[in-house]
Amino acid sequence: MAKRPVIDQEACTGCGTCSAIADGCFELDESTEKAFVKDNCSSSEADIQEAIETCPETAIAWQE
Repeated sequence: MAKRPVIDQEACTGCGTCSAIADGCFELDESTEKAFVKDNCSSSEADIQEAIETCPETAIAWQE
């Protein structure tokens, strides 16, 4: 199974950094004001990694 990004919903503050960097994979849910991983994640692994490293709350990680 390929690795996939996951977001810790408790830690996410909805700042939007991840969706600004990797909008093919991350999106903000207006009702919860939290980010989520899109079903058809189409961002490059490099962009996802940058989003992980840039997240101010360290709320994103890879899951095997």
